[in-house]
Amino acid sequence: MPNRIDQTFTELKSQSRKAFVSYVAGGDPDFSRSLDVLHALSEAGSDVIELGVPFSDPMADGIVNQLAADRALKAGMNTEKLLELIKEFRKTHQTPIVLFTYLNPIYAYGFTQFQADAAQAGADGILLLDLPPSEIDADSDFSQSDQLHQIHLIAPTTPPQRKETLAKSSKGFIYALSRTGVTGGHSAPSESIGAQVEEIRKITDTPVCVGFGITTPDQAAMVANLADGVIVGSAIVKTIQENADHPDVASMVGDFVTPLIESTHSV
Repeated sequence: MPNRIDQTFTELKSQSRKAFVSYVAGGDPDFSRSLDVLHALSEAGSDVIELGVPFSDPMADGIVNQLAADRALKAGMNTEKLLELIKEFRKTHQTPIVLFTYLNPIYAYGFTQFQADAAQAGADGILLLDLPPSEIDADSDFSQSDQLHQIHLIAPTTPPQRKETLAKSSKGFIYALSRTGVTGGHSAPSESIGAQVEEIRKITDTPVCVGFGITTPDQAAMVANLADGVIVGSAIVKTIQENADHPDVASMVGDFVTPLIESTHSV
């Protein structure tokens, strides 16, 4: 079966449309409402969903995403339950899911076993924040799965040789950071996005999606004009945070992302 991520980007390209990628922490604010949020994101038009695997020490994340992981863990979320969440989502929706995670929880689960179980649950890709490409080559335990696309981050400060390695080995799409730093640490995307995307496109034909600092429809449209996709995470997670006690937090998330998605798709 073709990977859902590839199918999605092929379809978007045929329609001359850009991708909208949403990020949320799995299990935030709890299992049931997290599932509702995933449904809302899909039904609002998200083309890909990045689903964070809750971890107790998310050092690359800003405070908004750290608190989201904490809420999920306190609500009882763990790696096994995250896979159950994906299975429940797959009963009704086919939006591609990329697991956004640190190595620790996956290594504790068993790297090879996790990839197999995640693919069986319905995940389509994995983005490991703290696994250097050199380690993938050096340790067979970290070999890529035929079922899960490994998606890589490329930052503005990534050295040229490393950038080429990451771009050529990334499948599905490339996550290009508009700025350096932790997630949610910026109020706007960088003005150098266009040049950064063009540099990556010289190396690979893999779609390039840009994240960090995108919070408004105008910003989404600006990035969509330059890249193949727009990634919004902290702004969505903050909406969940602000409404974490509301039984229908999912509808509020849907209302928030709809204009962002419309701006992305209208470019």
